[in-house]
Amino acid sequence: MSDQFVIRPAREDEIPAVGYLIAYAFNDLLADAYLVPPLADRVNVMADFFTLLTEHAQSYGRIDVIDRPGGDGLAATAVWFDYTREAPDPENYEERLAALAGKYLDRFQALDELFAKHHPHDEHWHLAFLAVHPEEQHHGLGSLLMRRTHAELDAAGTPAYLEATNADNVRLYRRHGYVDMDPFEMPLPDGTPFFRMWRKPA
Repeated sequence: MSDQFVIRPAREDEIPAVGYLIAYAFNDLLADAYLVPPLADRVNVMADFFTLLTEHAQSYGRIDVIDRPGGDGLAATAVWFDYTREAPDPENYEERLAALAGKYLDRFQALDELFAKHHPHDEHWHLAFLAVHPEEQHHGLGSLLMRRTHAELDAAGTPAYLEATNADNVRLYRRHGYVDMDPFEMPLPDGTPFFRMWRKPA
């Protein structure tokens, strides 16, 4: 791993850029295609959605970023929520979700219901989003971001949880100590699955 990639906390004014990076990196995922089927709408709607959640992580978790070489935007991000303490919903969440989702609101509500139903109750940190710019992939940036937070969670004896989106991601997370939960799959209404995974502290 090149020393050109340095992890730092996201600034408040970078939250929209983090949301856009996640939307851009996730644009081809089946889950995003379910939420916003038309490609013409997808990135903008999803960027607003990811920005809303990332904004909340500033108060109830952490947002790590890595800059692209040369300072041309963000290369990667990891957005975590701390569920070892009370973490309320974002302020005015339902109203803000309705405003950004528009005619796709019922799909986002189905996603929220699915995640709420299957979220573990034990104390943990939740890796909500791990995103790498498509032009910066295959440099190990996702692993670099995970190792940084996992080291802190291991020292504190805190487990981690995530919902993987496809088989490639499941393999990546297994390499970092995550194991399949029961139930493992949780499908959206159209059958698109997420995969629940849990990591015990080392």
